Amino acid sequence: MFVAVRPVLALLTSAVLVAGLASCGTSDSDASSARPGGAVTVYSGRSETLVKPVFDQFTKKTGIKVNTRYGETAAMATQLLEEGDKTKADLFLAQDAGALGAVSRKGLFAELPESVQAKVPAAYRAKDGRWVGVTGRSRVLVYNVDKVKAADLPKSVFDLTGPAWKGKVGIAPTNGSFQAFVTGMRVTSGEQRTAEFLKGLKANDVQLREKNGAIVEDVHKGTLAAGLVNHYYVYEKAAEVGGVEKVKAKLHFFAGGDPGGLVNVSGLGVLKSAARDSDVRKLVDYLLGTEGQTYFSEEAFEYPLIAGVEPAPGLPKLDELDQPKINLDDLQTLEKTVGMIKAAGLA
Repeated sequence: MFVAVRPVLALLTSAVLVAGLASCGTSDSDASSARPGGAVTVYSGRSETLVKPVFDQFTKKTGIKVNTRYGETAAMATQLLEEGDKTKADLFLAQDAGALGAVSRKGLFAELPESVQAKVPAAYRAKDGRWVGVTGRSRVLVYNVDKVKAADLPKSVFDLTGPAWKGKVGIAPTNGSFQAFVTGMRVTSGEQRTAEFLKGLKANDVQLREKNGAIVEDVHKGTLAAGLVNHYYVYEKAAEVGGVEKVKAKLHFFAGGDPGGLVNVSGLGVLKSAARDSDVRKLVDYLLGTEGQTYFSEEAFEYPLIAGVEPAPGLPKLDELDQPKINLDDLQTLEKTVGMIKAAGLA
């Protein structure tokens, strides 16, 4: 299925990512009963432009203030690792599973209650229950409909190193989403094949861009025939030009468990010091409730992870994607990925 969003993932570098809320009886139904003057401190790797509106909605509904520190996901993860158990943060909202895994591995997160974990499919939360996904984001090939015929679309991301794609494909190798994708390839396909793929891209005159949005823009204009991005970027372009039907860039979802179809998550973890804070629990429930999930689906065009909330029009449902089978906890090993990207001459 092919479709047609907006940039959201931030730069992750090799300097980072190396490294329950138990039984509070609150739920979506009683979120309006917050105590006066309550507050939650969030370290957010998601942009202020994106998440402040949903935090404001939560405050309006509950009376609980959200004090937010914004920064790149990698920087926020590093800050938490440096602060350790002295951190002022109650909750970490991250762009990707790798950052959550890095912080969790250092023992900073509380195990989330089973009632929270159960809201999110097992594939999109930590096996030990210490973080959960909030939204899903699928890797795709974006392509220009005037430059690439549907019949010629690659069956596998590995095909992009072939002569038919020489000089035609854009990537953003210093972007966190590309790095997470390569990490997923390392996990599913092995170190050697991943290294060969990266070197093959370089030899095939792959075109480098700083951000995914720039790739989508160039594909839309026809400067690039295709590019590797997350699925939602084309929707932002659609908002700019007045509708999906006016965007020349369309989405191709890789099938057959191909590593090019990795579905990563944005997600959250709760710091141990806030494990029994009822205000924090209310915020978690809100982000994983109907209102929060609808906001991310409609405003960010990311996949909602709870039952009963639909993805953006035109997107295949999340359970229809034939994505690679992977433990998202394994995406925390980004440092080696960054080294491989550099060794291939892509950064």
